Amino acid sequence: MPAPSRIAEAAHSFHMNSSLLKKSFEGLNPEEWLRRPSDNSNHLLWIVCHMVWARGNTLGFLGTPWSTPWSSLFGRGAKLADSAEYPTPEEAVQAFGEVGRLLKTAFDEVSEETLSAASTVKVPSADGTLGGVINFLAYHDTYHTGQVAFLRCWLGHEGVAG
Repeated sequence: MPAPSRIAEAAHSFHMNSSLLKKSFEGLNPEEWLRRPSDNSNHLLWIVCHMVWARGNTLGFLGTPWSTPWSSLFGRGAKLADSAEYPTPEEAVQAFGEVGRLLKTAFDEVSEETLSAASTVKVPSADGTLGGVINFLAYHDTYHTGQVAFLRCWLGHEGVAG
């Protein structure tokens, strides 16, 4: 069953972002995952792991709790830590793939009733419902997909879209 209409665009955005991110990971060496344009920015590994954390939360909102042992390092407002505390790029990519597959299933199985329920989380929602939260999280995912694409180009690699 396809995703309910109220989150169909969000489900599509997550799917498109996954495709772009998979392309973004191609050809990166381990050092590039940790390079930053400035001291005030995050590196690619942090952003991808933050996206894994956010996607895990999205799954939880849809009734499928999911996380990684390192999720807490990448929550909202988390600061960069020593890179030795972080997963490897391979572990991050694996987790990203896993959470993406689970999201596809969760989007296809969630009910309109669940999406219409009042939001109980402190995440923006245009209409105060869980469906609104999911739509915001798709925007969040797209924002960070753009950051990853920018960093890939900044690192000297080809772009991933058009």
